[in-house]
Amino acid sequence: MIYPTGAEWRAAKAKRVLLFGMSGLGKTYLSNMLRDQGHWFHYSVDYRIGTRYMDEYIADNFKREAMKVPLLRELLMSDSVYIASNITFDNLAPLSTYLGKPGDAARGGLPFAEYCKRQEQHRIAEVAAMLDTTHFIDRAHDLYGYDHFVCDSSGSICEVVTPEDPKDPVLSELSSHLLMVWIKGDEAHRAELIRRFDRAPKPIYYQPGFLQDLWDAYLAQEDLPADRVDPDTFLRFGYARLLNHRQPRYEAMSRWGVTVSADELATVRNPEDFDNLIARAIDRTR
Repeated sequence: MIYPTGAEWRAAKAKRVLLFGMSGLGKTYLSNMLRDQGHWFHYSVDYRIGTRYMDEYIADNFKREAMKVPLLRELLMSDSVYIASNITFDNLAPLSTYLGKPGDAARGGLPFAEYCKRQEQHRIAEVAAMLDTTHFIDRAHDLYGYDHFVCDSSGSICEVVTPEDPKDPVLSELSSHLLMVWIKGDEAHRAELIRRFDRAPKPIYYQPGFLQDLWDAYLAQEDLPADRVDPDTFLRFGYARLLNHRQPRYEAMSRWGVTVSADELATVRNPEDFDNLIARAIDRTR
């Protein structure tokens, strides 16, 4: 680890961390707090994916829908209107909408082959955005004078790396420049995440093999053709299974850094609390 002891972390003039764990456990909340209350640069991987690597896919999808409307088609063909996404750190809806959900087109679903194509686009974009982190550490310092840096990773980071491989290119690069911090939830957090997801299912990235198995299992269970699947029902079917699939992958990733519990994180109110939390987590690993 780049900070071998809690004391060295506290004394460091440049604190750099990468937060990872399931979406909904506080990565973005904590990153926003550090940015707003301390002199920290907030690098959002999802924002980078949506604005740098998938922006053209997203905008083209909007245009494809607009071309179905005669008035908008005429305006687009004459360059009279401009269509673009407006992604922010707190509103990633354009990216989620493009990633989509598989199933019945009448209920907003995508053909499974198209869905898998977009999943692969996301995988490539996520790896690239993660590897951009080092560049942004330098950029934040050289352009804006930030010494402290927090990388707010995507919940699907564990799906695009091989944490058991000590030479994994993404984790090797990240861990050599940042302290990897796993935000670990317990069963109560898991139940709350499932409850929230059931209320409002959101597009999500899956490993290809896991996704195919999940899709096949759902079609067999429901005895449905692929084009009759309710997209939201499929996502609900898979979410708890996805949590189970990701947990050991996060666990393996935790060996590249330190672990803090979501309950510990909930006590953090300011950058000083965060410094204390990370110092304790580092010393627990010794």
